[in-house]
Amino acid sequence: MGRSVGFDPVVDARTRVLILGSLPGDASLKAAQYYAHPRNGFWPLIGGLLGEDLPALPYEDRLDRLKARGVGLWDVIASAERSGSLDAAIRSPEAANLRGLAGGLPQLRAVAFNGGLAAKLGRRILADMANLERVALIDLPSSSPAHAISLSAKAESWAILSDFLPE
Repeated sequence: MGRSVGFDPVVDARTRVLILGSLPGDASLKAAQYYAHPRNGFWPLIGGLLGEDLPALPYEDRLDRLKARGVGLWDVIASAERSGSLDAAIRSPEAANLRGLAGGLPQLRAVAFNGGLAAKLGRRILADMANLERVALIDLPSSSPAHAISLSAKAESWAILSDFLPE
């Protein structure tokens, strides 16, 4: 079991919604791309929310479109030991510096947790952070194919994010 190391955050001064996963899975780590597993619903979900066909774009263009629309990405775990891609297999997690990142995003209005482990750990890390008083913390169903509810049911829950994005 090797140590998996996450990616750098995808944010800029326009970030209003920060979506936090747990830790990239094997497919993402191999591709060096967030949400690279072909059955992960992230890109269709966020693309549907933004009204853009993000899955059709090259990866770097997807990231540029997210930033332009006020959406940032990162993970709550900076690194961990894990065999496979399931959150349940994560051992010895090292927390990402969410406080530092969130504190440096002047337009931040919502932090959305993509899945249960991201919510559990992320809420713990961000608890009692004074400059996040006006930032909504939102638990979302995981975009992972391992979270077996339909993409349309996930989309209904993810729709709340549009309340925090610019027109």
